[in-house]
Amino acid sequence: MLYYKYMLENGEKLGAFVVPTGIGASIGGYAGDASPYARKFAKESKLIVNPNVVNAGGFSGINNNMLYVEGYSLDEFFKGNINLKPSMDNKIGVVFDRAIPRDVLNIHINTINAVKAVYGIDIQDFTMTDCEVGVGFNIENSGISTGYVRNINTLKSACEKLLQQGCNAVAIVCMFDDPQDENPDYANGIGTDPVGGVEAVLSHYISKELKVPCAHSPAFADYRIYSDLVDGRVASEYITPTFLPCILLGLNNAPLFTNNGGISIDNLDYLVMPYDSLGCAPVFECIKRDIKVFAVKENVTALNITPDKISGKIIEMPDYDTCLKSVKDL
Repeated sequence: MLYYKYMLENGEKLGAFVVPTGIGASIGGYAGDASPYARKFAKESKLIVNPNVVNAGGFSGINNNMLYVEGYSLDEFFKGNINLKPSMDNKIGVVFDRAIPRDVLNIHINTINAVKAVYGIDIQDFTMTDCEVGVGFNIENSGISTGYVRNINTLKSACEKLLQQGCNAVAIVCMFDDPQDENPDYANGIGTDPVGGVEAVLSHYISKELKVPCAHSPAFADYRIYSDLVDGRVASEYITPTFLPCILLGLNNAPLFTNNGGISIDNLDYLVMPYDSLGCAPVFECIKRDIKVFAVKENVTALNITPDKISGKIIEMPDYDTCLKSVKDL
């Protein structure tokens, strides 16, 4: 905590690098493929990232200069409703969907134990929901990933149980059907991640209700390692039977939320967004507060919300490298 106080008092920049989930972003719409770009910015400033930027199945692009903040809490930060309280070695609890078969569950428990053994992460306990969560997903004609949750209250109850046991961050693992039929071209780096939209629904709900860092990882009945060659941007998802490691690595040092002290929106120097996904709270709040917003044309999505539709204050950039040069000059 003292380091962050020193950082803010001595002029180190604070930025936010955001790629919304489930919108088919050409960079960051797959499996941690925005990480190399974000890590460049993290060399120049402290950097707030949403999980979608760095989550990569068995890998993670997170580093110690990044603040890992789920989407709902990210919006609350930008609105000035919460501050980010730097934290290290969070006590993580894991919630498993009751629908997960025993063999799939065993793989995830082995994963938890491996992450604890290799990284020393404090994973306090895991629990099962009382009922099946009932997750469904699809891709709309617009190219946006959406979905539904039939029994989200059972997820909340399981999370509350872990918080009562002393956990201060929650990893969620729900059972998903095979997403291949929704977008068979995903393996080739084309289109939208089918499950991203409903994953956001799950994590947004828990963040809103319980005010703790959280992130979601899907579980699938088919956990085979595929030998077919796939696009590099999705490869990390095809070489692991579970996507749990990346969210545990992210939650390990994820900031907690507070209304007093910590890092506030007033400390933010800039926001970096894909060029055509600007209709969101972080953009609107930054414009209102005269915080610089960079829209990067290199990164396009299934949306069409461009700077001309939002504000003349938004700074258009051809690519992330050019944007990085501008950040250095702030």
